[in-house]
Amino acid sequence: MGMHAYFKSLSDLEKIYRCPGKFKYEEHSVAEHSFKVTKIAQFLGTVEELNGNEVNWKALYEKALNHDYSEIFIGDIKTPVKYADPDLRERLAHVEETMTHHFIEEEIPEQFRAIYYDRLKEGKDGTLEGKILSVADKVDLLYESFGEIQKGNPERLFTEIYQESLDTILEFKELASVQYFLTEILPDLLSGEFTNQEELEKLSEKILKRHKIEQTFALDG
Repeated sequence: MGMHAYFKSLSDLEKIYRCPGKFKYEEHSVAEHSFKVTKIAQFLGTVEELNGNEVNWKALYEKALNHDYSEIFIGDIKTPVKYADPDLRERLAHVEETMTHHFIEEEIPEQFRAIYYDRLKEGKDGTLEGKILSVADKVDLLYESFGEIQKGNPERLFTEIYQESLDTILEFKELASVQYFLTEILPDLLSGEFTNQEELEKLSEKILKRHKIEQTFALDG
């Protein structure tokens, strides 16, 4: 027993690809996703701090870096599948938690176990840091799905993932960082010319309107 098994498992995260079983122009591993989510969370936390909110940076970084570690045990489950049935989502979370606890008990030295129980637990909670993690996770997922749509991927799944991601981000519209994303980042993402641009702009406006946010995206040209 020692930290060797944990360190070795980090390389395994590079081999777990997100959204398995579907044609993609670009693959994204869980390890890459965790890095990007941490960078996005860092920016969102900066926006919150500049707007007078106190950010626990240690908690935020630990939540972001570790939020998908448990996927090493069950792999990545496609977002629409995971969220279609609340009972399924709860059961998957229970399986992930059980397997993570078993791994800690078997592989992590006793003096570090309490620390890793805390680090590897579900990080999306009611704290500001937990909310930032929820948003950062969906911002990266939105960009991943947008990248496939932009390249002309015919799989309807990526439009569904884009919609679910934006819907979830808007659940946190009270955050200053989400308001910044909506006014400064999302319009840039939807600008330019790409396959299904008009459809995606209309879908985005529809989602925003459902959340009582009025915003339009002007087509270039």
